Amino acid sequence: MTPDRVQRIHEVLKKRQPDLALLTDGVHKPHNLSAIIRSCDAFAVNEVHVVWPKEEYRTFRGRAMGSQQFVTLNTHERVSEAIAQQKAKGHQVVAAHFSQRAVPHYDIDFTVPTTVIMGAEKHGISDTAAELADHHVLIPMEGMVQSLNVSVAAALILSEALRQRQQAGLIGSRRIDDDTYQRLFFEWCYPDLARRCQGKGLPYPDIDENGDFVDPSAFSDAFNAHSK
Repeated sequence: MTPDRVQRIHEVLKKRQPDLALLTDGVHKPHNLSAIIRSCDAFAVNEVHVVWPKEEYRTFRGRAMGSQQFVTLNTHERVSEAIAQQKAKGHQVVAAHFSQRAVPHYDIDFTVPTTVIMGAEKHGISDTAAELADHHVLIPMEGMVQSLNVSVAAALILSEALRQRQQAGLIGSRRIDDDTYQRLFFEWCYPDLARRCQGKGLPYPDIDENGDFVDPSAFSDAFNAHSK
């Protein structure tokens, strides 16, 4: 782990927005979902919620390993449960959806806690998601084509959300709580070791701000003990 790499991880984590999330409703194509996850990483979103049958989602994880390394993914079987969970956190739910109440995406206030819903490219979001969403948004376009790939649309909406948050001064000072910050810092510094700790049910070792183990001997002993 080089000092430059550690510094980069700190810089990215300090910009992460814990109250900005994205929820996919029926986006099943692995390349679209992977592209959405990359956009979330690029625009400081730390959590993606995916409505997918668990078996199919495990298949996706096996095919797209690596794209989700820097974004936390949560899977749900029903969109209603996912939306209820986000609203319980105090999030407004903003759905990309053509309807009579849809407004341009830049007319929404994204500086408040927000979850953005994106639907499948062909069918869009489900009727349930459309009904439960607080707002519907569309991306104004001036060409002959009236729709965008779902990952492109997600990137444009998240870019606007980040722009608003930058103007509001929400980017720059760390907003993630201490425990989450330390957990993510370890997982990003040592992804392979983090997966092995998870597999063994072993707590992550303490590391300092330089990414060095605070007590490497104690962790080595604990790790070896769980290997027996």
